[in-house]
Amino acid sequence: MIGIIDLNCCNIASVQNMLNYLNIDNKVVIKREELKNVKKLILPGLGSFDYAIENFHALNMFNEVKHKVLNEKIPILGICLGMQLLAKKSEEGNLEGLGFFNVRVKKFIKKKENDLIPHMGWNTCHLKKKSQLFEDFSEESKYYFVHSYYIPLNENTVTSTNYIEEFSSSISSNNIHGVQFHPEKSHKYGMRLLENFSKYA
Repeated sequence: MIGIIDLNCCNIASVQNMLNYLNIDNKVVIKREELKNVKKLILPGLGSFDYAIENFHALNMFNEVKHKVLNEKIPILGICLGMQLLAKKSEEGNLEGLGFFNVRVKKFIKKKENDLIPHMGWNTCHLKKKSQLFEDFSEESKYYFVHSYYIPLNENTVTSTNYIEEFSSSISSNNIHGVQFHPEKSHKYGMRLLENFSKYA
């Protein structure tokens, strides 16, 4: 059972619909007690870093998720803003993230007049190190992005993507995973990643 954490900051239905289409057992989690029987977690998100963290605490799930991931070693997959919430801090706000990765989320800054922010649309990921999430990965794989903030390259970068500069489009460390793109909107490549998370993570 995969629990989809609903922080009221994205369209949870699109993630759940994709998991249902793939016949992956799941449920939406909006209360701390609903975390009890889940075996894996997906943390989607869109919008403001601080707003999401405030909702996390308001739902009384922030510390419980940290315990389950760090102590019970439950796999977690952060999606878009959800990946950024795995970091320690963000330039977008003042609140502390989950801190699973000791990195700071940064804001895209235009380098040329025609640079557009947010980064929106299809782009390619380049594999930096092996990961079961990207089994059968192809350099021709394209994924759908919508974001104005990013995690810089670091020791946990699995794939990188170029937009204004090279950034981490996915990160992993043991049972903790994040993708900056939206697998639920990335057709067959996103489906494959979600299937891999359900099987291997």
